[in-house]
Amino acid sequence: MTDRVLMVTGGSRGIGAACVIGAAKAGYGRIALNYTRDAAAAEATAAAARALGAEVAIIQADVGVPEDITRLFAETDARFGPLTHLVNNAGITGRTGAFADADPAEIARVIDLNVTGALLVAQEAVKRMSTARGGGGGAIINISSMAATLGSAGEYVWYAASKGAIDSFTLGLARELAREGIRVNAVAPGLIATDIHDASGAVGRLERLAPSIPLARPGTADEVAQAVLFLLSEAASYTTGAVLKVSGGR
Repeated sequence: MTDRVLMVTGGSRGIGAACVIGAAKAGYGRIALNYTRDAAAAEATAAAARALGAEVAIIQADVGVPEDITRLFAETDARFGPLTHLVNNAGITGRTGAFADADPAEIARVIDLNVTGALLVAQEAVKRMSTARGGGGGAIINISSMAATLGSAGEYVWYAASKGAIDSFTLGLARELAREGIRVNAVAPGLIATDIHDASGAVGRLERLAPSIPLARPGTADEVAQAVLFLLSEAASYTTGAVLKVSGGR
């Protein structure tokens, strides 16, 4: 897989970091690790992937900003050549709370990053991968959420709405690109033990909701990454337009 070029947006921590390290273990030789703020976490994740034999480019860019997306791809092109695989992972929830009390600016930021940013990242990837545009094909995995199915009432319904958009986008794009050599799928994590919960202000959320999960525990970032890596791989060569739930049955 040394000829493959993988980009992971939001790759410094949590599910993104698990995807970077898992990809390195799986033999992906060139990985563009995107992050927004936490340079130390990005360096630590890159070091772990490099220790497994991958060449890793750390690229700071806010994928909620179109100009940063353009630069992210330009730097990846310069370092590794055209992209072949994408994990479209970067996203935020905003602070938890009732919808009527939510800050409109925060809602806009969630949509800008989770929806518009994800679409523009995918658009740049398609320009490089599509066989109709001179590319060699590839695979795109969008990171959705079980929030799209459950609605996240009383927590962050705007985030749920943003991930519902990702599910629709995944299906439509998969059908559009099926004959251009690109498979498009999504993974919808459920309750996963990462720092996203504390960042949203929902301290103790994992413990509070664990009893509602049929498997009776939160998942791990590594468990989500394994689903992502399967969909990226040739083992999933006949799978496109799928949204794979990784939720412990919830």
